[in-house]
Amino acid sequence: MAEKKDLTGPDLARGIPLTALTDGSMLQGHAKGEPILVARRGGDYFAIGAVCTHYGAPLVEGIIVDDTVRCPWHHACFSLRTGEALRAPALDPVTCWKVETRDGKLFVRDKEPQKKPRAADSARMPDRIVIVGGGAAGNAAAEMLRREGYSARLTMISADQSVPYDRPALSKEFLSGSATGKMVPLRSKDFYKKHKIELLLKTRVEAIDPRNKVVLLADGKQRKFDVLLLATGAEPVKLKIPGADLPHVCYLRSRSDCRSILAKASKAKHVVLIGASFIAMEVASSLVQRKLKVHVVAPEAVPMERVLGPQVGSYLHRLHERKGVAYHLQQSVVAIDERKVTLQDGHTVSADLVVIGIGVKPLIELAERAGIQTDRGVSVNEHLETSVPGIFAAGDIARWPDPLTGDNIRVEHWVVAERQGQTAARNILGRRERFDAVPFFWTSQFDLTLNYIGHAEKWDKLDLEGSIEDHDCKLSFQRAGKTLAVATIGRDRESLKNEVAMERFGRRV
Repeated sequence: MAEKKDLTGPDLARGIPLTALTDGSMLQGHAKGEPILVARRGGDYFAIGAVCTHYGAPLVEGIIVDDTVRCPWHHACFSLRTGEALRAPALDPVTCWKVETRDGKLFVRDKEPQKKPRAADSARMPDRIVIVGGGAAGNAAAEMLRREGYSARLTMISADQSVPYDRPALSKEFLSGSATGKMVPLRSKDFYKKHKIELLLKTRVEAIDPRNKVVLLADGKQRKFDVLLLATGAEPVKLKIPGADLPHVCYLRSRSDCRSILAKASKAKHVVLIGASFIAMEVASSLVQRKLKVHVVAPEAVPMERVLGPQVGSYLHRLHERKGVAYHLQQSVVAIDERKVTLQDGHTVSADLVVIGIGVKPLIELAERAGIQTDRGVSVNEHLETSVPGIFAAGDIARWPDPLTGDNIRVEHWVVAERQGQTAARNILGRRERFDAVPFFWTSQFDLTLNYIGHAEKWDKLDLEGSIEDHDCKLSFQRAGKTLAVATIGRDRESLKNEVAMERFGRRV
């Protein structure tokens, strides 16, 4: 996304005192009509674009780690030396500026020339790489391969009809109406042409033949590979009750799903959300902002309690009800017809639009049929390689050894998928890089944004610091005395600092 021209702070072209920057500090200013972040590490001074290239967050509100800066909103990471986007969700670099120090002052001069992609050793590179899946992991991998200098044949196969897009925005900004359709695609079709990425849309893979290294397509065609990345993602769990296949019943996973919901919402008055998953609650938040009467039906007593604990779950319940969402908890829907849903207790709720959000399941059938080891996901090692050499997996399907918990985990988060795609790409090129990024996701519901780092499927202690009601708190999820996950509201820097602490702990394990 384009940088905002927020020209706050001093004019850096005129210079600032070197004493304004202590070691490890940063300051936002501007030069030549551009917002610029200046930072100091030891005796080195840096100047880069001040705005995150993901959603436009001010980087000055983040933190410096070694010679990088991390975004406060969604934890992207940029090099202070080169401006490179080192970690998703940001995919584009920030601009680097030349810095001059003299007479006790720091001056920002001209832009540094844009860095060219690294030149890879073609003699050691695979001749053909195929990526199955056009979501977060697949797209991030394709882009990283080109950034790392891979210049041979690269094919990405996607069953979706659209170029890779920003999936988290579907249930948030896009569905609520605060974002336009133009903001959702990550790249244009021209981007893939320019970078010589063969992008096959609306194309399904029928089978993978590891012995002959061939991907068989549903239309009878095939693509040969030397290295393969599986990034098939997940699909919604289907609700099997009478009426679940009616035209006004929807799921939200793809861009076309979102458009279908919006088309139906334009003619609807009463919406029922089945399930209290993150997707369902974000959809409830978005649709009630479109002046629809929204009901949520879910089996739990407290929404999100299993993931976020009873305190946050109870607060989200109250927040939604204050905004007009009606909840039917400890209930399930047993039937749907054209005008209503019927609950387990016999009551009915009017509904001319029903959205089901009861979870997703990983798409691992291709891997299973190819003889690749699976365990409620595709099993991978620390380098994201499967049981079949030369075949990697990333994203929602990958179950990998987590250094922090010591468990094999699978996580369905957008940022995790992108980061795994990037790591898999580097390992395809022979880096042997351990995937040790701490899982991260965020949810936005009404005026609340919650950041979550780590992974705590189970915990035996939950510490709350601060006030959820005031949107200023931190929750620590612990097991056997070890902090496995941290959720924060209104404490972006603290979230980043905890992420770094978890990373460093995991690397010592």
